[in-house]
Amino acid sequence: EVQLVESGGGLVQPGGSLRLSCAASGFTFSRFVMSWVRQAPGKGLEWVSGINGGGGTTSYVDSVKGRFTISRDNAKNTLYLQMNSLKPEDTAVYYCASSKAITSIQARPGGYDYWGKGTQVTVSS
Repeated sequence: EVQLVESGGGLVQPGGSLRLSCAASGFTFSRFVMSWVRQAPGKGLEWVSGINGGGGTTSYVDSVKGRFTISRDNAKNTLYLQMNSLKPEDTAVYYCASSKAITSIQARPGGYDYWGKGTQVTVSS
């Protein structure tokens, strides 16, 4: 059974940093594309960033480029999202997501069929 468990969210002031983690189990982690997707209050799902199985290819939505960094540790079956220079508009529930049906990063939430339960990130002074 595929399981994705996010952690690392919390309350941070504007300009601050957080690192999210996603622990994966139930599948061969290193073989699959992983992404982070977020949902802000009252809004729909927004794809944020993705990384290929080997970790050599990454992609970001324009609004987080230069501030967020996605990475993975295949030995630990863990996905990360380092978030710097956080803004109030980054406030959202952040989900990690994967799919066994894709071989490249899909920059849309609908491209993924395995999801964690999410971790709340709140950026506020």
